[in-house]
Amino acid sequence: MARGGFPGMGNMGNMMKQVQKMQKQMADLQNELNEREVEASAGGGAITVKANGKKEILAITIDKDVVDPDDVEMLQDLIIAATNEALRSADEMVSREMQKITGGMNIPGLF
Repeated sequence: MARGGFPGMGNMGNMMKQVQKMQKQMADLQNELNEREVEASAGGGAITVKANGKKEILAITIDKDVVDPDDVEMLQDLIIAATNEALRSADEMVSREMQKITGGMNIPGLF
């Protein structure tokens, strides 16, 4: 046992500083990612959905040629597909950027 305390206790302070630094970096990055935008499309670009890092849908663009009153279900399916892809892209963007800070560590409840 090291004199004056438990072995490795000096490293605990350094580790806490590193954790605090990582927490600040992650908070700063999360704020940046909340504003960053991703875009996805379906139907060969007939439907385009834009989302942000908070997984909020910012815009949906629908090509007028895809609007068929006799086939509303197809339009709905294309909107769902593009929206889901945009949300997946937002998740991937956030995960990819957070891994740069965490070094790939899986921190439960982080994102």
